[in-house]
Amino acid sequence: MTEPTLENWRRVDDYLAATLLDDDPDLVAARRDSLAAGLPAIEVTPLAGAFLTLLARMTGARRALEIGTLGGYSTIHLARGIRPGGQVVTLELEQRHAAVARANLERAGVSDRVEIIVGRAADSLPLLAERLAGQGEEPFDLVFIDADKESNALYLDWAIRLGHPGTVIVVDNVGRGGEVADAGSVDPMVVGTRRGLELLGSDPRVDATALQTVGAKGWDGLAIGLVR
Repeated sequence: MTEPTLENWRRVDDYLAATLLDDDPDLVAARRDSLAAGLPAIEVTPLAGAFLTLLARMTGARRALEIGTLGGYSTIHLARGIRPGGQVVTLELEQRHAAVARANLERAGVSDRVEIIVGRAADSLPLLAERLAGQGEEPFDLVFIDADKESNALYLDWAIRLGHPGTVIVVDNVGRGGEVADAGSVDPMVVGTRRGLELLGSDPRVDATALQTVGAKGWDGLAIGLVR
């Protein structure tokens, strides 16, 4: 059996991506320009991005919410998967990141279906709730959470509140290299991840599961919730 090393996980990721995914110059450019602009290289992998596109298509999502835009790489995938006439609302803390994302979205031809809101997500999420209540906007059909892990429980609570029965919620990076199982960890990202998972496991508004993953980004995982 092949040794379970990071090098081999990356090799398998490369094989799967080469076999299953088409070359996409806009996505390649989005990753390249984000790196050139000094953004951290923490966007989802090409395989995970394709998963988001397929998930949006499978769920028939018309409105998607993303918490954590970065350079817009995952945003492009979501925007390509939503139904015609739909919208992705994506929340980003850093103005510099949002500027890179706007350029990437424009080049990919999806900027017309994406709204970027800059600022603390903790401040933006209540404003989205006000829009749903006061302006008649529809709730979100799909939510992707990939931001500061310390706030996962807060983001999950809002994701449920901004959704409807049947809304799918995906939380990235829940494996934390295995540290998520360490109840004694003082790492804020591990603590925040555990709090988010505990909410998913105990909140009567949602059903959830989680999957461990290995790949180009190491040992990690994702959680998936379904609003009741």
